Amino acid sequence: MSIAFFSRLVGMLVFGIAGWYLGGALAPLVGSQDITLWSQAGSALGALVGLLLTPWLALRPLRATYTFLSQLSLRSLMAGLLGLILGLIVSGLLAVPLSLLPQPLSQILPIVVAVALSYLGVVTSVNRQGEIFSIFSNFGSRAGAEGRSKAAPAGGRTILTDTSVIIDGRITDIARTGFLSGTLLIPRFVLNELQHIADSSDKLRRQRGRRGLEVLAALQKDPHITVQISDIDVEGMREVDDKLVVLARQMHAPILTNDFNLNRVADLQGVLILNINDLANAVKSVFLPGEELSVRVIQEGREHRQGVGYLEDGTMVVVQDGVDYMGAEVRTSVTKVLQTAAGRMVFAKPEEKPKNSPRPTRNGGRKR
Repeated sequence: MSIAFFSRLVGMLVFGIAGWYLGGALAPLVGSQDITLWSQAGSALGALVGLLLTPWLALRPLRATYTFLSQLSLRSLMAGLLGLILGLIVSGLLAVPLSLLPQPLSQILPIVVAVALSYLGVVTSVNRQGEIFSIFSNFGSRAGAEGRSKAAPAGGRTILTDTSVIIDGRITDIARTGFLSGTLLIPRFVLNELQHIADSSDKLRRQRGRRGLEVLAALQKDPHITVQISDIDVEGMREVDDKLVVLARQMHAPILTNDFNLNRVADLQGVLILNINDLANAVKSVFLPGEELSVRVIQEGREHRQGVGYLEDGTMVVVQDGVDYMGAEVRTSVTKVLQTAAGRMVFAKPEEKPKNSPRPTRNGGRKR
């Protein structure tokens, strides 16, 4: 027996009984003495109404409620339940003095106050769930630290993880350092996209997907990193980036990514973004004009006679007259540091002349 058929039977029974009493009550009002006939007619009409309207009145609201609750995280559900309990407790305490008021305030006000305080408690707890759970986390960590000489840091927040940052691979090293505290939440649709990339017909795309699966497996095996794969989803949206932004707004959680487009879209909607590229640029070495550094020139620059090299952290160094040092290690002096959207760029000039520098001729040219 399906739930729809069972709900129709229950609806027919409930509406039929209600129609019986309603028909009996209407008979004297219309001046009819045959109360039984009116009751039977009201019962038949109520049963028909229950048969037709029960799925709309019961099943659809229940399904909508189930869909809404399935999209919420366990953290939000617990916060809402806590707020509901506190609202009911406060309204119960206020019900005693409110019941002493004259009629009809003594009967209406306790119900109105209970509904209002329950709603206010749920909304307040869900909106401030981060602060509420951080209090419990701090209390638990302090209690556990009393019996241990070294307490492990407590991760109090949930971080949504994007596909691009898993494929990148640097998330493993960052999480192991302890700077990325909290639970890495990977929705099922992110995992499905990662698997779809790993099954791609394009060789490079397939390698990237398989690398992402390996990084995810390494994260799950690391005992110091908390990884959670959730079936939470967002209906009505197909793009992974859109789903992540909506989930981040619902859960009040940041998104860990290195996708530039996702970063811009999330910023416009007020979602906190943890960008690994921004972190990498922030921890690069700072150079001031006049400082010396050693760099190997590996290619020509865009401008005339410029050479380009890279430091160990990936910082690009543009060397003036660097073509004379192609393939060699050279000591340079920093002249200017430029911060761009792609990263930090250092301009420098060589401190020494090239060993095999061609000698200029009298006419200004170079001797071959």
